[in-house]
Amino acid sequence: MQTMEKIAFLGLGRMGRPMARRLAAAGYPLTVWNRSPGRAEGLVEAADPAAAVAGADVVVTMLSDPQALAQVAARIRAALAPGALWIDMSSVGPRAVAELGAGLPPGVALVDAPVMGSVGPAAEGSLTVYAGGRDADLERAVPVLEHLGRVRRCGGPGSGAALKAVVIGAIVASVTVVGEVLAVARELGVPQEAAVQALASGPLAGVVARARSTDADFPVRLAAKDLALAGGGPVLSAAREVLLAHPSIAERDLSAVVTALQGG
Repeated sequence: MQTMEKIAFLGLGRMGRPMARRLAAAGYPLTVWNRSPGRAEGLVEAADPAAAVAGADVVVTMLSDPQALAQVAARIRAALAPGALWIDMSSVGPRAVAELGAGLPPGVALVDAPVMGSVGPAAEGSLTVYAGGRDADLERAVPVLEHLGRVRRCGGPGSGAALKAVVIGAIVASVTVVGEVLAVARELGVPQEAAVQALASGPLAGVVARARSTDADFPVRLAAKDLALAGGGPVLSAAREVLLAHPSIAERDLSAVVTALQGG
């Protein structure tokens, strides 16, 4: 019987905890760590990130932003075992991935593998995983990642993070636009359901469905962060300003911007 690689999973937030549970359920020897203790709920939890990665064959990070990733990286670099594979699944953009790769100890490989999907798909293992890295490193990472969702190989190092920034930028900006045009519909006296049905019957059907979702859990503050990672173009920058202008919905799902733009 093949020995399964030992995994350290760092970051047990909304997405990280169900993802870590799937890897544990698949039989991987798993040690977890989270900045705020008490989220392991039956998983083997280390007191600090360096202890979690000591002796691990694979390290998975699922952290909130580039700053959090850099802070954790500084704490674990010296503890990484030669030959370890680091799979960063955080949404941090290609620049942060490049900085992470430049600071790796000799013999440690890196794959960037951010995901699309929310908490439900994370628990079900039906995320979309955008994976970038060297071919040999991807070959090693894919068996782990396939427990979390459908893996799309994007190319060399940083390509997964880059594609994620493109896709999430389009989705977040489009949902914000739908919220604004529904506010315009109200001002013009167009019934909301008539506007929604008209939008949903055309090429914006998927965006309208996301804008009206009741089971997604992608906080507005993280959506604004991801827009910043996607770049500073005028449309994406404007959408980010809209999200930041409604701090009361920062912890609510992105769909809350639709109501917020109508004064709700």
